[in-house]
Amino acid sequence: MKEKFQFVYSEDKIAYNNIRRRYMSLDTLKKSNSLDKILAAVESENAPVEKQSYVDERLWKPELDKSGNGYAVIRFLPAPDGEDMPWAKLWNHAFQGPTGKWYIENSLTTLNQKDPVSEYNSKLWNSGVESDKEIARKQKRKLQYYSNIYVVSDPKHPENEGKVFLFRYGKKIYDKLMEALQPQFEDETPVNPFDFWEGANFKLKIRKVDGYWNYDKSEFDSPSKLNEDDSELDKIWKTEYSLKEFTAPSNFKTYDELKNRLDDVLSGTQSTTSSAEDVELPKTEVDGDDKSYVDNVVKTTSTESDDSLDYFQKLAKEA
Repeated sequence: MKEKFQFVYSEDKIAYNNIRRRYMSLDTLKKSNSLDKILAAVESENAPVEKQSYVDERLWKPELDKSGNGYAVIRFLPAPDGEDMPWAKLWNHAFQGPTGKWYIENSLTTLNQKDPVSEYNSKLWNSGVESDKEIARKQKRKLQYYSNIYVVSDPKHPENEGKVFLFRYGKKIYDKLMEALQPQFEDETPVNPFDFWEGANFKLKIRKVDGYWNYDKSEFDSPSKLNEDDSELDKIWKTEYSLKEFTAPSNFKTYDELKNRLDDVLSGTQSTTSSAEDVELPKTEVDGDDKSYVDNVVKTTSTESDDSLDYFQKLAKEA
């Protein structure tokens, strides 16, 4: 009898608690100002949405002063822990087609695979028609490198000093790195600019020449340790970003996907995107070395043009 009473009491207690919670909730609802909440939600939904930014916060980029010059001191860092190379090499395309749509994609030639744009450009080049060659020039590949750097001095943004960033650079700066590693003259001593102990700070000097950023004045300082304390160097090394992701196959679209996009840009058969601002930039392609990413690819220096033209000529010979 006692057990039955306990069971009934237990059921009644549960029912009582449920009713109590129901009235407590109703009482809370009654006291709350639901109109204010609804109006606040409506206001939030109607607020202008900020345009999505594709800026990669890991990337460091120098800033020019009012006169169009820029200066900073950076140190190229060794390969990240577990990786072999202190730089990643990436080919990409960015151009506007006759439809007004933009093609902004990583090139499969980075992975030594066939790429639809490169194949199309080789056909244009093989035609022997100058107008076709001009189109190929505008659609040529662009070469970019990525390295980890330590910002020694950044006058425009001193808050960046003492921090590790990714740095994207082109052939001009890459050539300066190679000149340090493999000097052309006998009286010059090879320097590994990526070394913590025997490397050298890089004085980045930028001038605007014909609207483009020019790095000719940039130079390496005398070799020196980045820091006397190896424990500090270890901390810097451990904060480096992986470079493998830039050439990871997962960051590249398939040949068929790129071909569909190319067909759309050339003839307007796929999407409805009509401006560079509407194109979702790949994560690894945020800003250009010189101006904006798109402007820098569409209008490139003669040095980079020669490199890509050599590529087209090679394709023409292989065809």
